[in-house]
Amino acid sequence: MRTVATRGDLFERRILEQWTERRGRRLDVLIAGCGWPDPLNLEMESRVVGIDEDHPAVRATTSARGDLTSWALGDLRAVPVPPRAFDVVYVPFLLERLEHPELVLDRLLAGLRTNGLLLLRMRDRESAYGTCARLTPRPLRRLLWHRLVPDGTPGPLPKVYGPSISREGIRAYCLTRGLVVTDEFLGTSSPAADRPLVRAACSVIAAVSRGRIPDSHDEITMIIRKPEDYFTRLL
Repeated sequence: MRTVATRGDLFERRILEQWTERRGRRLDVLIAGCGWPDPLNLEMESRVVGIDEDHPAVRATTSARGDLTSWALGDLRAVPVPPRAFDVVYVPFLLERLEHPELVLDRLLAGLRTNGLLLLRMRDRESAYGTCARLTPRPLRRLLWHRLVPDGTPGPLPKVYGPSISREGIRAYCLTRGLVVTDEFLGTSSPAADRPLVRAACSVIAAVSRGRIPDSHDEITMIIRKPEDYFTRLL
């Protein structure tokens, strides 16, 4: 299992490659899920635009960010995304809280330039952690939230975990859209994952499922490229 540090290094390396391909011109970046405080390390000229759903916790964390050139909150099926305007689209921990993640991904891809990168991080619904999150009633999540996560962590936000929020689900989505998955790995990054209560619940789920629902990870990270013949494939 790779660490979060390795994930960060890989993102930085792929973004640097993308900037080099543009021969040093400004890099245009869209962060979809900007309410999650996980900025990219951009050591080149860049324009960073953020979008997210409009929740009080998301608004508070987004307004406190200093790395965004501009941002907008609202229904992500309607928030304006200019066509072919971005070189990189970064989606951190957003898809698992959306009712229709495929529709939002389609809109984000329309805003991605040819040969652009989609950087995706999400909780895995097929993991013990994802199963635990799906099964925990919302009132109980609200009660436990501030006991399980560090201060300042936005939430608790809605958790939908639709059928596509898994490694196979995203692979299938990419296959139908003509996208290329260049890198993927599993990891553990949830701020609640190391809490004894959460570890115990995940261990029980893994044991009862006889390992079919693993407790070895909670996060899926993928780097996806929009190929040059993307629009030809859609036609």
